[in-house]
Amino acid sequence: MASHGRKNVHGKTGVRFKTGWTATREKAMQRNVVTELILHEKITVTSGVTKDLIKNIDHLITLAKKDTLQARREAAKILRNEKNEENQKAINKLFKVLGPRFKNRKGGYTHQYKCVMRRGDGAKRTVVAFVE
Repeated sequence: MASHGRKNVHGKTGVRFKTGWTATREKAMQRNVVTELILHEKITVTSGVTKDLIKNIDHLITLAKKDTLQARREAAKILRNEKNEENQKAINKLFKVLGPRFKNRKGGYTHQYKCVMRRGDGAKRTVVAFVE
C-alpha cells in the first residue's frame, strides 16, 4: 500500500527528507578546488568537477594576464586566502607566477588526464595540471 500524500518517507516509499546539494555548496567546492590548483599546480578531482574547474581557471589566468587592480579584485572574489608550502598566497602566485608564464598563450592553460577509478566508490577521477 503506497502513501499518496507522503513522498520520500522512510519505509515503503523511500526517504522523506534529503540533504540537498545546493548552489552555495557547489560554489564553495569550486573555490576550494581552484585555489588548490593554483597553489599546487596539479590536482586530482572527480570527473564531474573537471569541466567547471577548467572554465574557472581559464577565467582567472586571463585576469592574471591583464594584471590590473580590477582584475585582482575579480580574482580575489573567487580565490580563498590560503598559502602554499613556500608561504605564498594564491592570489600573489596567480598574478606573479602564472600570469607571466602564460602571457603569450591564448588559451588552453591546463591538461586533463584520466586516472584510475577511486577505490571506495568507483568514481572516475581526473588529474588536472597546468601546461608548461
